[in-house]
Amino acid sequence: MKTAEDKWLYVISAKKKLIDFNFSEIWRYRDLLFLFVKRDIITLYKQTILGPLWYIIQPLFTSLIFTLIFNNLANIPVTDGVPNFLFNLAGITSWNYFKECLVGTSDTFKKNENIFGKVYFPRVIMPMSVVVSNLLKFGIQVLIFVAFYLYFVWFANPSYNINPQANLLLLPSLVIMMALLGLGFGMIISSMTTKYRDLTFLIQFGVQLLMYGSAVMYPMSFFKKELPNYYWLIEYNPIAIIIESFRTMVFGVGQLDLTKIGYALIFSLFIFLIGLVVFNKTEKNFIDTI
Repeated sequence: MKTAEDKWLYVISAKKKLIDFNFSEIWRYRDLLFLFVKRDIITLYKQTILGPLWYIIQPLFTSLIFTLIFNNLANIPVTDGVPNFLFNLAGITSWNYFKECLVGTSDTFKKNENIFGKVYFPRVIMPMSVVVSNLLKFGIQVLIFVAFYLYFVWFANPSYNINPQANLLLLPSLVIMMALLGLGFGMIISSMTTKYRDLTFLIQFGVQLLMYGSAVMYPMSFFKKELPNYYWLIEYNPIAIIIESFRTMVFGVGQLDLTKIGYALIFSLFIFLIGLVVFNKTEKNFIDTI
């Protein structure tokens, strides 16, 4: 016997599983996902003079400052035979994607409360759109990195030690891990900011502090040599592992530690699942607290 609910094509209910990642529903709303991606890309620099050129300017200037301050003034050595500027550019390029995913998804509920309160769609689409749109920015910055990479390989000092290995094919897995980490932490923070608004201010400088503990502007071996008692702070930091692995792959210097990469992958999946659970639980009643 058919019930009243059988007459409807879709039934929206507050009752959900603890871990609910409904791929079929997200696929039905794929047009909305791409619409949000398009919105994020177009509106971000719509009224700026340089527009998408900021995607290029920011990592280049940051890498230049890091080279002048950390390598020249502070005399922090980089991996043997790798140009200082290229070393820093690799770290900034990989770090930026994680940072943009984290910051962009950390205020999902607060930033979209008007939309969430008026129309239904899978809420997880909103933070997912941030992660996907940031892929374009990451792709542009990777192309800039490749341009400087080829310059240093073919036209610069021949003494530079740059030998990419076959493990470079594992690079997409690092991008996926950065996306999962940024999305997971972002969903957790976004859910908490519905009650604790102070986290909005904390994330601003917290990300900057995290950068210094993620081996962005120095190799992990340098930290281990200078501060061995505190090495565990970055040894078990999944972002530091990802950034160090990224540089190992592209420069071919050092040994790629698959055990640490496996740990970073498991940690990323764990944080993503935790973020998904918290996000799904918060979306049921966030409109009453935000």
